[in-house]
Amino acid sequence: MSQNPYSLLFGKEPQQTISRAAQMNEIIDSFQADIPSQQIYMITGVRGCGKTVFMTEIAKTLSQDDKWIIVELNSSQDLLSDLAAALASENHLAQLFQKSSINLSFFGIGLEVKGSVPITNIQVAITKMLESIKKNGKRVLICIDEVTSTDAMRAFASAYQIFVRQDLPLFLIMTGLFENINNLQNEKNLTFLYRAPKVELKPLNITTISNNYKKTFSLDAAAGLEMAKMTKGYSFAFQVLGYFTWKENGDYKAALPDYQQYLEDYVYEKIWSELSSGDRKLAYGIAKSETGKASEIKAELSIENNEYTPYRDRLIKRGIIDGSEHGHLKFILPLFEQYVLNNYY
Repeated sequence: MSQNPYSLLFGKEPQQTISRAAQMNEIIDSFQADIPSQQIYMITGVRGCGKTVFMTEIAKTLSQDDKWIIVELNSSQDLLSDLAAALASENHLAQLFQKSSINLSFFGIGLEVKGSVPITNIQVAITKMLESIKKNGKRVLICIDEVTSTDAMRAFASAYQIFVRQDLPLFLIMTGLFENINNLQNEKNLTFLYRAPKVELKPLNITTISNNYKKTFSLDAAAGLEMAKMTKGYSFAFQVLGYFTWKENGDYKAALPDYQQYLEDYVYEKIWSELSSGDRKLAYGIAKSETGKASEIKAELSIENNEYTPYRDRLIKRGIIDGSEHGHLKFILPLFEQYVLNNYY
């Protein structure tokens, strides 16, 4: 039996993917321009929408150009020290730094440069490293997954702002949940992040998903479309339904119980736990509504507009509901209404 082309692992790029070409090209074109229009992008969206895979695809594309140096950092670690260590660990860069008499011995990274005083400030060290990289026509892309507003992240963001003002070739992509990105932006000394473009990952194209399933499972057009609609374009659902359908030898209807249980156990339970009581109450009203009309939802919950509006906005920003149709709300996540009805009390 051949290997299952779909994956249940978060963040790992699976064999079967649906490209977000337009959004990817926007970022890549911006970064690769002679005079970049942006040097930072923030990728946000609900859990399982494909943020990590999206960032990985951009990094992989840019890494094919030897002008680019890709560095992945952990937001819970000392990002500045880790950045310096990552740059110094690249052999060709270490040689550049030595030629530029950048002595990094104080930090325990890089070789000691005789006749050159060791640099003792990590931000100064990175500045000199980036200046050397710039002289050699290279650029550095930093990827940080699932950012949170930690001391280390705030210190790094403050330093990054200075590096950009100094016209250094440092580029940044961060992924994170809406609330975590928002908390970081709200730091009083990081107001520049408000100007950083946010890319919110919307549902995948249903037609593209349908074509993928048709090809993989040899389905007719109607079956492929029905299967695709079951995912609502939710990236992780696309993988999960494909994975269990593969295990059922192409019978997607037989895969539905495992599909629903996996989404609930590994995604929806976590999403639900992070919602406030007001968020949950509104979600319940949406799940109970037959039409999704705001008037019907408010009547079901016996609430007024001033209680309805803030929670509606929160759920929209979190990527859980769609409010694009005026006066109507619907869940973006597949089968989430059933989960809400089963778990609201």
